Amino acid sequence: MLLTSTFGRYLTKQFTRSILGVFGTFFFLIGTLDFVELMRRAGDSPAATTPLIVQLALFRVPSVAEQIFPFAVLFGGMFALLTLSRKLELVVARSVGVSAWQFLQPAAMVAGVIGLVSILVYNPVAAELKRKATALETRLFVRAAMSGNAPDIWLRQRSIDGQAIIRASGSLPEGNGLANVAIFSFSPGGGFSERIDARQAVLHPGYWELTDARVVSAMEEPQTYQTYLFATTLEPEQVRQSFTPPDAVGFWSMPAVIERTQRAGLDTTRYELRYQSLMARPLLLVAMVLVAASVSLRFFRFGGVTKLVIGGVAAGFVLYVATQLSEELGSSGIVNPMVAAWLPATIGAMLGVLALLHQEDG
Repeated sequence: MLLTSTFGRYLTKQFTRSILGVFGTFFFLIGTLDFVELMRRAGDSPAATTPLIVQLALFRVPSVAEQIFPFAVLFGGMFALLTLSRKLELVVARSVGVSAWQFLQPAAMVAGVIGLVSILVYNPVAAELKRKATALETRLFVRAAMSGNAPDIWLRQRSIDGQAIIRASGSLPEGNGLANVAIFSFSPGGGFSERIDARQAVLHPGYWELTDARVVSAMEEPQTYQTYLFATTLEPEQVRQSFTPPDAVGFWSMPAVIERTQRAGLDTTRYELRYQSLMARPLLLVAMVLVAASVSLRFFRFGGVTKLVIGGVAAGFVLYVATQLSEELGSSGIVNPMVAAWLPATIGAMLGVLALLHQEDG
């Protein structure tokens, strides 16, 4: 088997070095650009010192860089194959009967292992750092966080008083409550009960503590309270998840998060889609290797390599755009989250195999 041979180990080393080299380059560029952007924003916040900005940039980069794994595998695979072709190593391999399917085994294995490591190890670390980055960013740029530029937070809850829909303009800096809250309360029978507007709502076990609340109901005159208590069955973790993006939840924590969110009666589509996308990542990276191989196996002396490379880059971007479009359809509920996550990777792998079959076997 080629994987265990000396040539197989050499190919594995070449592919690993190329892919990690490309990823490291992207990681450095993303970190540098993010640091420059944070320094620009720091001019409006006296609390944002340079050491804190550096820390925030380091916390944010892993989560952002996680999105470029497919491109790292695509460009790294193309670079490794073109280098092997330029040095005529692939020519020698073919002359002794090694087919393209055989010397692509190390590349596929490297892509699959990188995909597994990225979801089992890298993703949980990146998610934890992103949560820390969100808390630090809220503390440093609290005015921007509360200025209304961010999308509203929506919650739904069930309690002994019936159901309620909660809208808030943002979260409190401490992460234990919501700001600029509007609560629409409904009786157990489904009829409208009251609307409560409050400056902030702090979550305690079993109830919300509303500050500067104004209560409007269908049966009574509007009332104003400095402090108003409203029953809830929500837990702090469930509330935090409402304004925590799915990419801030690690792979190992995702099943528990989905279960708790379902028990609270909240929509779990975003988390289910993220979980399925993570599981489909190894296949997506293998598909990128196949795309890279389909445009990088042409010998240099035949010419036309530049056009093939451009075609490979375009094919990779098309596959990435298709993945993003499929995820958008999945997050909107038009497509099942599992189908939305696995379909682009599956189609990309099939098309890569088809292209290689056409090139190698006619």
